[in-house]
Amino acid sequence: MPHILWKPSVDFIKSTNMTAFTRWLTARTGTDMPNYDSLHQWSIDHLEDFWESFVEFTDIKLSQDPTQVLDTHKMPGATWFSGMQLNFAENIFARNFKGAAILFCVENDAFRSEISFEELKKSVARCARGLKKAGIRKGDTVAGYIANVPEAIITCLACASIGAVWTSASPDFGLNALCDRFQQVKPKLIFVSSHYRYSGKIFKTDNVVKQLKEKIPSIQTIVSIPYPIGKANLPGDKSWQEFLEAEDEPELEFTQLPFDHPLYILFSSGTTGVPKCIVHGAGGSLLQHRKELQLHTNLTSTDSLLFFTTCGWMMWNWQLSALSLGTKICLYDGNPGYSDLTSIWRYINEQKITHFGTSGRFIESCMKSQPKIEQGELGELSELSTILYTGSPLSKKGFRWIYETVKKEVHLAGISGGTDIVSCFILGNPNLPVHAGEIQCTGLGVDVAALNERGEPVFGEPGELVCRQPMPSMPIYFLNDPDGVKYKSAYFDVYPGLWRHGDFVEFTQNGGVIVCGRSDATLNPGGVRIGSAEIYSALDHFSEISGSVVVGWTPPGELDEVIVLFVVPQVGNILHDELEKRIRQIIREKQSPRHVPKYIFQISGVPVTRSGKTVELSVKAVLAGKVVKNRNALANPEILEEIEKIRETLSGFYSAR
Repeated sequence: MPHILWKPSVDFIKSTNMTAFTRWLTARTGTDMPNYDSLHQWSIDHLEDFWESFVEFTDIKLSQDPTQVLDTHKMPGATWFSGMQLNFAENIFARNFKGAAILFCVENDAFRSEISFEELKKSVARCARGLKKAGIRKGDTVAGYIANVPEAIITCLACASIGAVWTSASPDFGLNALCDRFQQVKPKLIFVSSHYRYSGKIFKTDNVVKQLKEKIPSIQTIVSIPYPIGKANLPGDKSWQEFLEAEDEPELEFTQLPFDHPLYILFSSGTTGVPKCIVHGAGGSLLQHRKELQLHTNLTSTDSLLFFTTCGWMMWNWQLSALSLGTKICLYDGNPGYSDLTSIWRYINEQKITHFGTSGRFIESCMKSQPKIEQGELGELSELSTILYTGSPLSKKGFRWIYETVKKEVHLAGISGGTDIVSCFILGNPNLPVHAGEIQCTGLGVDVAALNERGEPVFGEPGELVCRQPMPSMPIYFLNDPDGVKYKSAYFDVYPGLWRHGDFVEFTQNGGVIVCGRSDATLNPGGVRIGSAEIYSALDHFSEISGSVVVGWTPPGELDEVIVLFVVPQVGNILHDELEKRIRQIIREKQSPRHVPKYIFQISGVPVTRSGKTVELSVKAVLAGKVVKNRNALANPEILEEIEKIRETLSGFYSAR
């Protein structure tokens, strides 16, 4: 059995929310559930009973009970909790939590503020009043072109309180990328950050904001939100203070809405075309998030959650729901690696934060930092109980680095799902041990499997991730897709009746899951399917390499695909013949001869989306000579230009034959 890196104590297991729920459910149903496997099996065998039970356990505030939990198990088309009436924002404030709700910090602790639950509620009420006076009604769309600041939380909750739909993008989006998204959703009002800070520099939004009304005719009002550091113009029709009006205490009213009333519009990455507009319901988002945050992440009203994100990534929406548990959420805006990679860790230590979320990519960067981060350098992190990672796989070496360098007694939990479900398929469990390279378990009420090329469920080998039963947080629809054609094509065309997520995963003997990469970016040399994560894990042995991207490429006139590896050397290093030779040798030793790349090239950076995900498909498209239209969806589109030049070199190898 693989080495266990962390195992919860018996006393800790007794204290967790997962244990409390299991005991409560056992008493309610009379069914013995001695371990997580039996609990999970019951949750998917009795899907309606599970979700109905969890609504009761977690005490969702309703104004009207449902007439039916689930109308059909058929996908797409399943409807959850028909007849239920609730309000998302009311479930944040219904329990009258006291103390801090939001802790806000600008990178490198350049600015800090705190907002209590009472202050948050007053601000949301004032903002809701401003929305109504601006003509915003139930069902209207409101957008945010906004930094990760408390005002983003306030405006989102104000929208939820009156039944308006919230959508957002971070202020580093250029005009074209912003228009690709907001022209489709047609917001009536938009909140904009006047400027923002990143890596110690101030960036203004004036040039984008002044063109918004011309480019997006639906916008009637632009409200400008000042950033707490630096000076900039306040573009738009109203300032934030003018919009809120008097510093009084208007009553906060909560419009009662159906379970599937739209709450959020999220966007696909847009790397293969215009971003899809994915609409998520209030009830499904709240219920699924509560399950994941309360049970799988073990959050309570005494905890604090810092998930490093922007308002353009679904993790922003996910962490917001922690407020409904009374958890303090910590907003960290800017570059977490400024002025160095220890900055955010030191902040976590100083603020005694209990739960920290980031990307696997950030942890790998910390592990490969030069100079090396030494054990104890990040502080005692005495209150840190859980580290969450997502967005990209974390290598076994990355797992070990957490326990060897960051903290020995901490729950390291991978979470994997996505924008499509605004939540997770697989994630952590505070009651289970942590094995290197594995996400601990499948979520409760989530029925997933890995399928081989014949469409058969497989165990102990990689396969296509599918979901076999409906989930409350699946999209209620895609915008501008009246017949549901785009929705069906996105998830259900390959396996009718099964949700195909696009991930290549392996379910292990430990009950965990290994994410091998995107299935549509799976390597296929000689007809053998290989997950890109297998090659990335072998490269973790190289301190000279800071990042990499690997894709398959079919040379002109050839039938078989070959592996092409691009590496980013650490500062002061280059890809020389000896390093290339060692790369091939280690990959062969750690994996197999089939994993060895045919070609290895140096590039200046790994091409990623604005949320930090490696865009293997875009790289593959460039090598194939295809046009990547939406380059503005990338954080560093100039890297694709480097790869275009490499494609010319590769093509030259074969044209000369």
